[in-house]
Amino acid sequence: MPNTDKGPAPKRSAAKVDDALEELARRARDGDEAALDELLRRIQPEVLRRCARFLPYRQDAEEACQDALLRVARNIHGFKGQSLFTTWLYTVVSNSARQTYRSMKRRSNEMPTEAERIPHQRDPRTTSVIAGSRIDLLEALDQLERERPNLVAPLVLRDLCQMDYNEIAEELDIALGTVKSRIHEGRKHVRKSLAVS
Repeated sequence: MPNTDKGPAPKRSAAKVDDALEELARRARDGDEAALDELLRRIQPEVLRRCARFLPYRQDAEEACQDALLRVARNIHGFKGQSLFTTWLYTVVSNSARQTYRSMKRRSNEMPTEAERIPHQRDPRTTSVIAGSRIDLLEALDQLERERPNLVAPLVLRDLCQMDYNEIAEELDIALGTVKSRIHEGRKHVRKSLAVS
C-alpha cells in the first residue's frame, strides 16, 4: 500500500513571506486600500511585540501599537521603497513607542498631587514597566535627544529594534561608518545617563 501521508506542509521561507509583505507595502503605498488593510492586519502582532520592548506594560504597548499602525496608514505614501518596508516600519514603531512614553509622562506630570488623586489610579511612570531600567532607558534617550539628536535614531534602531548596521545606514541614508560611530557615541551618553540615575 503506497504511503499517501506527505507529512507536514512545507513552511514558506522567510524570504517569500518578506517578499509578500514588501509587495503589500508597495501596493498600499500606491493607493490600494485592500492591500493597506491586509498590511496593517499582518504587521499588527509584530508591531505590538516591538512596542513591548519599549513599554512592557501591556496597555501602554497596545496604545503605542495603535499609534504606530495609524502612522503607517496615514504615512504609507512616505515609504519610498529605497529600504525594506520592515526597516521603515521599525523607525515608525520606535518613534511611536517613545512618543507614547513622553505622552504618558506628560499626563502623569499634569495629574493632581498624590492626596488629590482618585484612589487606585495608576501612575504611568511607575506602572508602565516591569523593570525600572526601561523607564531609565527612555529617560536617557530623551536626554540624548535634547543633547545630541543625531545619535538617537541609530542607537534605537540597533539596540531596541535589533536592526543590522547596513539596514540602519540605508534607512537613515548615512554612511556605515557614521552609523557605527553614532551608535558608539550614543551608547556612551546613555551609559553615562544611566550611571547617574
